[in-house]
Amino acid sequence: MDHRLIEMLVCPVCKGPLQLRRDDAQRPIELVCPADRLAYPIRDGIPVMLDAEARHLAPEDS
Repeated sequence: MDHRLIEMLVCPVCKGPLQLRRDDAQRPIELVCPADRLAYPIRDGIPVMLDAEARHLAPEDS
C-alpha cells in the first residue's frame, strides 16, 4: 500500500488521521482511528472505509 495514499486518507466518521496496522509478516491489515477506536479493514490491498465495516477496538487494544 502506497504511503502517500495512507497520508491522504482520514477517518470517515471524525475526519481524523489514521494509523496503519500490519500483521507479523508486515502486510497491511487495517487502518485505525485512535480517536473513535475504530479499525477499517484492508482487503486485497484496498482500504474499506465504510463505518459499517469498521471493527470497534477493545479497551486493551493499543
